[in-house]
Amino acid sequence: MDLNKKNMKNIMLLIIFAVLFYVGVQRIESVAAGISFVVSIVFPFLLGAAMAFILNVPMSFMEKTLFSKAKGNVKKLKRPVSLALSILFVIAILWIVILVVIPEVASTVTSLSANIEAALIKLQRWAMDIFEDNQQIEVWIASLQFDWDGIIQTAFGFLKNGAGNVLNSTVTVAKTLINSVMNFCVAFVFACYILLQKEKLATQIRKILYAFFSKKVVEKVLEIASLSYRTFANFVTGQCCEAVILGTMFFISMSILRFPYALLVGVLIAFTALIPIFGAFIGCFLGTFLILVADPMKAIAFVILFLVLQQVEGNLIYPHVVGGSVGLPSIWVLVAVTVGGSLMGIVGMLVFIPISSVVYALFREMVYKRLKERGIHDI
Repeated sequence: MDLNKKNMKNIMLLIIFAVLFYVGVQRIESVAAGISFVVSIVFPFLLGAAMAFILNVPMSFMEKTLFSKAKGNVKKLKRPVSLALSILFVIAILWIVILVVIPEVASTVTSLSANIEAALIKLQRWAMDIFEDNQQIEVWIASLQFDWDGIIQTAFGFLKNGAGNVLNSTVTVAKTLINSVMNFCVAFVFACYILLQKEKLATQIRKILYAFFSKKVVEKVLEIASLSYRTFANFVTGQCCEAVILGTMFFISMSILRFPYALLVGVLIAFTALIPIFGAFIGCFLGTFLILVADPMKAIAFVILFLVLQQVEGNLIYPHVVGGSVGLPSIWVLVAVTVGGSLMGIVGMLVFIPISSVVYALFREMVYKRLKERGIHDI
């Protein structure tokens, strides 16, 4: 090997990397603590970037629709007014949901606490009527007993211990709450700065990239960034619209068929439907449990209604509302949801679909390019 200046530099960098890697492996706990510390510092800015991305979707829509022909001073106010309207829109949605859900949850909890014992006895009698031809099952169902005093004592003991633990760690809880509020405030302000100056920030990022990397690399990076933005924006918009439509369908159909808790179940299904594939089934489970306490027969009817509406949503609504916006085949959507849920929970389920879509699009482009270079067209 020719030990010129360039090769010596590469060898030195490789040695330094090997030494750092070895030290990192030997002190993995310290490295993990350092990474956790860095993440805690940059977390408000990451959260702010995520908030900016979500708010940018309605803000861009308002800029294009409400201020498309604005001129002069009105054009200068386009950005701050659209941002303010977007923030008010999100706050209004959250406020409406709170006003709807909290009273419904309160009345539901009151109803459940008052009627759950009677409902279980009613369910027991209903099951005995169904299995009246099978003596063994009927006897087993009749032998079921619920120790309500024991259940209540266990619940009070859990609450007592939990309250004691909370009181013992009041300082920790207060500190965590203050840090959370501070992180949210910093993230919100950072998101507003990003949205108000996004063109300027984009120009500065392009200048930095062109200053340190080749033109070909920068163009590829910008292409991937553009693809990622379109994929994430389409996914967020489509998933939210699909969730609203599905929740509305459940509310209307349950109201027509006189199911209990129609409004609460509709809102729950709309929220859980934001989780791809598995979300609506979580809403189905919660809705079935609530209706089961009031009327077991209607709980079975609700499951049938859920399966029917899921077929309508999956075959007619989802392909048109979300459709090819993500551009990811169903099998890879399932893989992305499973892997994302295992690594990061619900957030991972939401994030991994658009990330997988971007990777899928880039890999597909690479495959087609290599096939074209080899002259293969008929596969």
